Amino acid sequence: MDANRIGTLARNAHDGTLSFPQVVEGLVAAGVEYYRVDFASKSLAYYDGSDAVVQVPLDFEGLPAIARDFDAAALRAAILDSQRNGQSFRRFCERVVAAGVQGYFAFLRGQRVAYFGRGGDQHVEWFPGAKPADA
Repeated sequence: MDANRIGTLARNAHDGTLSFPQVVEGLVAAGVEYYRVDFASKSLAYYDGSDAVVQVPLDFEGLPAIARDFDAAALRAAILDSQRNGQSFRRFCERVVAAGVQGYFAFLRGQRVAYFGRGGDQHVEWFPGAKPADA
């Protein structure tokens, strides 16, 4: 995995200079298989499927506290807004922590994202067009 390239992609996602699809394309090219966003520790970790991990800070100041209760409808609305309208990563983060998301795993190879709440609540969102008929 190319740690420098991953750090640049993370910064580009944070400052909005690249869209989510562009970031995903770059991460796959850099050897990332999946990544974790942890709002409690304000960090991201990128994994290549072996033992390599690249960690970067989630450097957003002023994110709201993670809501106690998981609001799946608000989470789905934030996801849909990103998919349809390309909202910024920062705005997405603000909305999902307000919806009670503690963190999530984005499985690039598996083309889905698993979101987790503070009480163990979960929501899996497939990448657009990726959901198999039997899922």
